[in-house]
Amino acid sequence: MSVIYLLITVSIFVAIGFFIAFIVAVKSGQYDDDYTPSVRMLFDDETNITPKKNKSNTEEKQV
Repeated sequence: MSVIYLLITVSIFVAIGFFIAFIVAVKSGQYDDDYTPSVRMLFDDETNITPKKNKSNTEEKQV
């Protein structure tokens, strides 16, 4: 039973270590995307070609 307590304790310390490493990486700008904003204007925007459906006939008659 004491082995389970040891494994839980070690796993909590490992999880805290990974969490601290993640926070440090985010604060240092590791996950900032510098490439996509510069090429975003090169991509075509997708537009809806299909017309929007009108309201039902009952709603138009009430107006």
